[in-house]
Amino acid sequence: MTAPILTTASSLLCPHGGQVNVSTANTRMTIQGSPALLLGDRHTVSGCPFVLPGGKPQPCVSVQWLTGATQTKVDGTPVLLSNSVGLCLSAEQIPQGPPSVVQVQTVAKGL
Repeated sequence: MTAPILTTASSLLCPHGGQVNVSTANTRMTIQGSPALLLGDRHTVSGCPFVLPGGKPQPCVSVQWLTGATQTKVDGTPVLLSNSVGLCLSAEQIPQGPPSVVQVQTVAKGL
């Protein structure tokens, strides 16, 4: 099933409300002037307020993507779709949950 392609203009949040700062090295595919995000992209998270019950800060600091498009690719690398699976990670690389897509372009879809 097709889904919108994520771009550098997309808005994503960590499970605790921190802002995912998207970026990519992709310069070959743009949608409405914004480069498409790729499966290998790693994004930073800022402003995550998560603290463990014992008082230890454990905020999300990055997003690692686990799945991308199966057929839509840029130079052989899958693009990220609005339904791609990713994990927000703490500085200790502890999974904190999936990122949430808040805003995405609706012009181009991938599979």
